[in-house]
Amino acid sequence: MAGFHPHMPAARYSIVAKTLGASMWFWVMYKAKEEGPVVLGLRHPWDGHGHGHGHGHAAPAGEDH
Repeated sequence: MAGFHPHMPAARYSIVAKTLGASMWFWVMYKAKEEGPVVLGLRHPWDGHGHGHGHGHAAPAGEDH
């Protein structure tokens, strides 16, 4: 028969391909969770992460911030 007849890949290549594909999708979903609102325009990147502005530093005595 004429035409292209590829061979089946070895099992190790199939396992590696599935592992890399799964890793890629896990990374994509993680980044979507972390940066999705910024990408969709729902939040500005300079708005911070909701931690407040103090960063755990105590103000010196007598100063109000």
